[in-house]
Formats: sequence, C-alpha cells, structure tokens
Amino acid sequence: MSLIVMKFGGTSVGDVERIKKAAEKVVSEIQQGHKVAVVVSAMAGVTDRLEGYCSTMASQTDYSEHDAVVSAGEQVTAGLMALALQRHGYKARSWQGWQLGLHTDAFYGKARIKDIQASALRQRLEWGEVAVVAGFQGVNEEDRITTLGRGGSDTSAVALAVALKADRCDIYTDVDGVFTTDPRIVPQATKMSRVSYEEMLELASLGAKVLQERSVEMAMRFRMPVQVLSTFEDAVGSALPGTLVTEGTLDMEDKVVTGIAYSRNEAQITLVRIADKPGVAAKIFAPLARAEINVDMIVQTASRDDGSTDLSFTIAREDHDRAFSVLEKEKGSIGYTKLLSLKNVAKISLVGIGMRSHAGVAAKMFETLAAKGINILVIETSEINTSVLIAEEYTELALRALHAAYGLGEEDAG
Repeated sequence: MSLIVMKFGGTSVGDVERIKKAAEKVVSEIQQGHKVAVVVSAMAGVTDRLEGYCSTMASQTDYSEHDAVVSAGEQVTAGLMALALQRHGYKARSWQGWQLGLHTDAFYGKARIKDIQASALRQRLEWGEVAVVAGFQGVNEEDRITTLGRGGSDTSAVALAVALKADRCDIYTDVDGVFTTDPRIVPQATKMSRVSYEEMLELASLGAKVLQERSVEMAMRFRMPVQVLSTFEDAVGSALPGTLVTEGTLDMEDKVVTGIAYSRNEAQITLVRIADKPGVAAKIFAPLARAEINVDMIVQTASRDDGSTDLSFTIAREDHDRAFSVLEKEKGSIGYTKLLSLKNVAKISLVGIGMRSHAGVAAKMFETLAAKGINILVIETSEINTSVLIAEEYTELALRALHAAYGLGEEDAG
C-alpha cells in the first residue's frame, strides 16, 4: 500500500462539476489500495477576484488582512472536495493551514514554509480518513494566516508529501506533463516521461509554468518523486504516467538538451559610462535589492580608454518602471551618463544535464539563431543551461528553430 499526495490546481477544480471529477480520481486511487491526502487550489479565477476585492478597499494594503482574504478560496475548495468524497461514502475532512500546523515565516504574500506538524493528519489517514488540505496557506508565529505566493499550492503539496513520507506527489494540471517546449508554439514538442530535479528546477526558474519553482526546490532537497499529469484524462497517476520529476541518471545525459524554456516577462536596463572600478556594481544592485527587485542576466562591456564601461541587466518587466526610478534617484552615487531600457525582449533557455559532458551546445544555438537573422542581446550560461536575450518578436521563430536543431521532436525526450 502506497501513500500518495494528490494535488489539484485551479483549472482542475474550476467549478463544482470539476471538483466532482477530481473526487472520482481520488476514489480511484483509494480503490487501488492507496492511502490518499489531497491538496487543492482555489477554483479558477477566485484568487484574482479576491485580490480585486482587496484592491478596492485601500491603496496601501495591509498584507496580513490581504492574506486572510485571498486564502479563503482554497478553504472553499477543500470543503467542497471533502463533501464530494463523502458522497462516495468515504470519510473525508478538510484541513486549513493553521489546523494542519503548516508554519511559515512572516512574509505575507510570499511566505516560506518552516515546518509542518502533520501528526494529527497522519493519525486520521491511519484511521482510513481522507485528508483534504487547503493549499497556498499557512500560519506564522503570531497565529496569522499567510500565503505562499502564486502557485503556492504546488509547494504545499510537496511539503505535505515530505512531512507524511509519502511515496509520490501527483500534481494534476491542465497539461499532460512536462514537454520539451511549449506545444502551443511548437506542435512537434514531445512529452517527457522523466526529467531530473535539476532540469525541472532550471525549466521552472527560466519560464516554464508547469510547476512552481519553490515546489521543485523542496522536492529536490528531500528527494520526493513528483509526477505531473493531466486532470482531464480518465485514468489516474498510478495507471497513467505523466512526467516523473526524479533523480537524474546517466542515461539522461545521452540527450544533450532536454527542453527549451522561454520568458516574455523580461526587460533590460543599461547604465552607460559608469566607472570601471571596485564598488560601482554594489552601488547599482544594493538599492535594487532593497526595493526587492530581482536581477537576472548581467553583462558588462570592456573598459574604454577613459576607464568607463557600460553595464546591462535584466529584470521582470513589471519591475521595470520601479527599477528605473530607483536608479534615477541613485544617479549621483553611481555616476552614470544615462539610462537606456528595452521592454520588448524575451529570454530563451536551453536546459539539459547532458550539457555538462557535451561540447558545442552553445555554438549550435548561436549558429541556429544567426541563420534565422535573430540578434543576441545578452548571453548567460550555467552548468546545465544556456540562455540568450532576444527581441520579443522573434520568440516563436527562435523556439521552433532551436527545437528542430536539437532534434527534440524526433522521439520522446525522456
């Protein structure tokens, strides 16, 4: 008998009928002899509506009260799921974050999990009860409700699986699994049967929307197998494999590139003619850090004869105006000539653990883009990924060309 955590996202529980369908999947796993704990998101669109209610109340948000409001969506879904399971004759109980003992830090809206005291829930599972947990939420040291950020129910599910020592965590979503790239753009994209924790973490951080990045971090840290699969297929995870996120193996290195991620949510800022000397970079990035603006790709040009250089970096597009304002206020301290910016840019990233042991991966990428007339603005590399910044208008062309160049559509990439 296995213990499985089943997580259903917003589209999977988008209305009462979909909640009933999801409950049938839970029943199917139970009938196969498994113990099951369920984690649910809010119904599709509910969190956005609750966010809107908060915005109409005050220009300066009290984030503690904000979290109290937006966490309500998961509470509703959890209760409805428990009722749906009871209709099938099973004992089921909904659990909120505070009832579960999912403790977080005090960063409202982006709280991080500190620990889960799941002994009471574990006992209920032993008694044959199905636990239905409201994802996305926890409680801090002041006994205030906190939320884990967008996609936080993924993290809730993996954390619960770790706390319960589950055999597997199944994430039900609106796609069949993890694909070599976005199949809406590249019809030849193939579903991967397996992907390593490292590769999935890179894909998630570089723009793939299948799993929240923090959930993959936790799965990798505790070596918890996670399966991504479609909620709209009739079969369940024990009978219908999706994509298994698990340990990397030697045979995975046979495929040089596993997948291609992209992000259109990018903007580039360039500081022209800053002094090429120690301490200047700190004067640029420290104020941005204080403003909680995350910086991604960074490139500095060669020094000029007068000892000046240019420095460019990328940020999330929604942070552009705020970052620009911060740097304008720091002009006297930094000492640049002018600020330049580009908003219509995109990041394309090759990911694969096979890149560690194969030469020429980046060169092939650059040649492929050049053949399509696509100019590269910034290049960034790590051990298992190569990313480039290009004009946003070339995103789809670049994805299709690179997907074909690395043969990702020819066979299953798992």
